[in-house]
Amino acid sequence: PASVRGKSPGAHYTSVPESALPADSFPALIVKFLTKRFISEYDPNLEDTYTSEESVDQQSVLLKVMDTADQDAPVNCERYLNWASAFLVVYSIENKRSFEGCQQYLEIIAQHSKGSQHDYPVLLLGNKLDMEQYRQVTKAEGTSLAARYGCLFHEVSACLDFEAVQHVFYEAVREVRREMERNLPVRPLFIIEEKPSLHLSPAAAMASRFKEIPSVAQAKVVTVKSSRAQSKRKAPTLTLLKGFKIF
Repeated sequence: PASVRGKSPGAHYTSVPESALPADSFPALIVKFLTKRFISEYDPNLEDTYTSEESVDQQSVLLKVMDTADQDAPVNCERYLNWASAFLVVYSIENKRSFEGCQQYLEIIAQHSKGSQHDYPVLLLGNKLDMEQYRQVTKAEGTSLAARYGCLFHEVSACLDFEAVQHVFYEAVREVRREMERNLPVRPLFIIEEKPSLHLSPAAAMASRFKEIPSVAQAKVVTVKSSRAQSKRKAPTLTLLKGFKIF
């Protein structure tokens, strides 16, 4: 399991916690993403944070990935929930129990989003696609669970495909950016009405137009209202959370 944070120089900060059961899914994904290498052995009881500077769509982002250590159930979730601006929930396609465990994390995230009145991007990720012959969780099951909670859904292999793993982390960053853009304050829209001048020479018509343009103080103001604009604003932070056991 792990969490990811990131910061674009002078602007964006991204954190992503990830949720994974069993614990062997996410560390392999983190190492693959950060080093393009695959590891098969590690200590699942250790919690660590990794940092990497990435360029996502020509924008620099400093990612911090936290590999969490809770093994069998969500523990101390608040520290991940309050830290993250997106969540990556991971299971192994050849382990039915890991898939069933994902639902409790998705439910916790959903309740957190509801309580904070903020829509956190969530990605549901099926790992170990290279173990297709031992698959216990169908792609349709993953798609259905993701649809139930409004998540994006991907299947990858930390063992084989670096580009697919990188795409998942980058997509989490993109989702956070989109959410931030949707939550930007709405600025007033100024509309200036221009009345046509009849039977005037071009010079007189032009002069008349200038006289009739109202000042900013006189202009009509139309404020575009949005429920999102009224919701609780946050600083421009991106937080990707991969596993509680939550990029």
